[in-house]
Amino acid sequence: MISITTLLNPPEGLPVTEILLLSLILGMLHGATPDEHTWPITFSYAIGKYSTKGGMKAGFLFSLGFTIQRAFLTTLGFIGLAAIYKEYNLDGPVYFIVGLVMAIAGSYILKGKYLHLPIDKLLHKDIHQEEENMLRDVPLKMTIVHGLIAGFGFGAYASIITFILAPQLPSIWYAPLPGLFFGIGTMIMQIIFGAIFANIMKLKRMTEEEISYIARKTAGRTLYYGGLVFVIAGLLIIALPAIDNWAISTGNPIPNLDAIDIGFLLVVIVVGLIGITSIISSYREVVRTKHDKQEKVKEAK
Repeated sequence: MISITTLLNPPEGLPVTEILLLSLILGMLHGATPDEHTWPITFSYAIGKYSTKGGMKAGFLFSLGFTIQRAFLTTLGFIGLAAIYKEYNLDGPVYFIVGLVMAIAGSYILKGKYLHLPIDKLLHKDIHQEEENMLRDVPLKMTIVHGLIAGFGFGAYASIITFILAPQLPSIWYAPLPGLFFGIGTMIMQIIFGAIFANIMKLKRMTEEEISYIARKTAGRTLYYGGLVFVIAGLLIIALPAIDNWAISTGNPIPNLDAIDIGFLLVVIVVGLIGITSIISSYREVVRTKHDKQEKVKEAK
């Protein structure tokens, strides 16, 4: 049985089969732990589809783009070009670009436009009747783009497959495989979590139209406002790189669970705060609208 110590500190001289097995398990850990480059995006798109199949598709498409990038990354690791990550902190630019793409996708869902600044919506209550026809379907194809971009984010798991496992392979033809298997492991877990996130929307005593409204509104808000949070985090890290090194240790050796840091806080804010709050808020809008309609019917009688 492979120990957590071996996973996080692989020895030298491993055969190809063990390298690929370790890469797969590391990918599954990456997908199962609260990672800022995967959970917020999978949550947003999956919940917007409010079905097991739709959620699984969201997780798959995101991980597909992520897997392609990771295969490219371990190839760079094999030939030594990934050393740029040791010289430069790319977290800020990656957060900024990921956030921008999230905001663009959220803007499309909410307003049918690829960029808007609904600051007034932060100060006023949403009106379900006015916005119902404005919400657009969740553009799942954008998840591939998110995956490709998010794959440039670099953390403990990426360091292991890029700088420890990839260089041990016998030739460049094998170099993409650790990234590929790492991506497949992430994909497996993201498909599972995508299905779980999507099924949050299966609320009782609600029509298909009402569930669709809540799902799309939640996806749009989470992508849009979550994207703005990522953009702000990226700009702060670019301006003040020391912020990215801030962390409070949890004592857990598993990456993504080992510390409360910027990445962990992004997951909590986007998924835990914006996402869950959006579900509750959208649900209340539907209930309020249904109640108003019932009152009007009573008055008409």
